[in-house]
Amino acid sequence: MTERVFNFSAGPAVMPLPVLKEVQRDLVALPGVGMSILEISHRSPWFDDILAEAEENLRRILEIPSDYRVLFLQGGAQLQFSMVPINLLGPGRRAEYLLTGSWGKKAMAEAKREGDVHVAWNGKPDYVRVPRDGELDIQPGAEYLHYTSNETIEGVQFVVPPASAGAPLVCDASSDFLSASVDWERMGLLYACAQKNAGPAGMTVVVIQDQLLARRRDGLHSMLDFRAHAEAGSRLNTPPVFAIYVFLLITRWIEREMGGLAALARFNREKAEMLYRLLDDSGGFYSTHAERASRSVMNVTFRTATEDLDRELLQRADRRGLAQLKGHRSVGGMRASLYNALPQAGVEALCDFLEEFRSEHQRDPVGSARPVATAGAG
Repeated sequence: MTERVFNFSAGPAVMPLPVLKEVQRDLVALPGVGMSILEISHRSPWFDDILAEAEENLRRILEIPSDYRVLFLQGGAQLQFSMVPINLLGPGRRAEYLLTGSWGKKAMAEAKREGDVHVAWNGKPDYVRVPRDGELDIQPGAEYLHYTSNETIEGVQFVVPPASAGAPLVCDASSDFLSASVDWERMGLLYACAQKNAGPAGMTVVVIQDQLLARRRDGLHSMLDFRAHAEAGSRLNTPPVFAIYVFLLITRWIEREMGGLAALARFNREKAEMLYRLLDDSGGFYSTHAERASRSVMNVTFRTATEDLDRELLQRADRRGLAQLKGHRSVGGMRASLYNALPQAGVEALCDFLEEFRSEHQRDPVGSARPVATAGAG
């Protein structure tokens, strides 16, 4: 298949078509260099320029204060599940964790290997919402409060950062990074893997406040030490050169073609509202996993009344060029990931298909929520 489909994958995810075309055009030889981005040295002046502009653009887009370091690392968010507590915990230190879904649970499990961890709130067993501030049980003296801004699997997202009782916030922003602004007032550290909104898999961005960086433990292995990476300018070892280059192109795309972060955030909200409106107005044919106030703008999780009907929907959607809609095995149903690069036309096509599918299986002219037909009926 050479024609592009609408890709709703949770990650690796859809990337901006203009960026892909630019990569394709310049892959054999970067203009003025005569070598591919896959061939240049990470110590070359050409990569010096790429790395410098990538950081400069990111700082401008997210309005990152001057007392924060930007690191371009590897290992994905899951390595940060370990690096954060390795640097900031240890004997006699404690961290608070909010568990709003699968990734928060995984982060907490790794932190327990390094120090004392207290769960300030747990949304188990279904993880359908984020906590309200009055529900948090945060004990005094914590080194940090860790939360996942957007749970990719459950489709649950924080609208505003949680109250932290004075502890620095540590945020896993992997699946809503670069989709909206960041409140840096209480943010001590933010990390995100690239393969949702920031490029191909292989790069992780860490933004850490100088004050928190100074509190890291001594005697760490170099590759696990935030300060070592900061002092080496993200080149303690060979960094993910190609992924950083694509990230640079995406930051240019955000500013030059999407009108900046505020315009992009509006665009994302409009896409999500369009899809949620159709699901809510389906007369009960579709139901969403997350509670309304905690619904994700990035990952819309929903289902029909039966697993058989879900399977039929997924098979037919795939034939229509609506790809990668299957929900995570732990949640089931469907998951439409509406990342930055997914065009509005993709959401419109999905909404048209879902309405058509509902009409075929719920033939009620007044739209009342009668039982849906089984798969293959109608």
